[in-house]
Amino acid sequence: MKIILSSAALSAMLSVILGAFAAHGLKSRLSEALLNTFQTGVQYQMYHSLALILVVLLYRQMPHSILLYSAGFMFAGIVLFSGSLYLLALTQIKWFGPITPLGGICFIIGWALLTIAALKGAN
Repeated sequence: MKIILSSAALSAMLSVILGAFAAHGLKSRLSEALLNTFQTGVQYQMYHSLALILVVLLYRQMPHSILLYSAGFMFAGIVLFSGSLYLLALTQIKWFGPITPLGGICFIIGWALLTIAALKGAN
């Protein structure tokens, strides 16, 4: 859990850095559409970094192994979803676009596993 928590905190910090970079460094270099694409990656990275922290806290209350899988899928979602949006916005290589939905599927699976863990741990 220490690795997940430290990775989540690092990811949240990175999303703040990338958001500031987009707002100040990319605003004049990217079209509005590409800037929005980049910012979507930042938002989802932050949401799921916070979700990973939630998973760690929940694991301390109900240590179900399914929460580890939930965290793994959420982390994979951050890399695939947000990462592909960053690369698409910065390089404008359309090939990165089809990777984004795979990250979205990872997010969905991560949340579904969190739901299952919560139902199994409910009193």
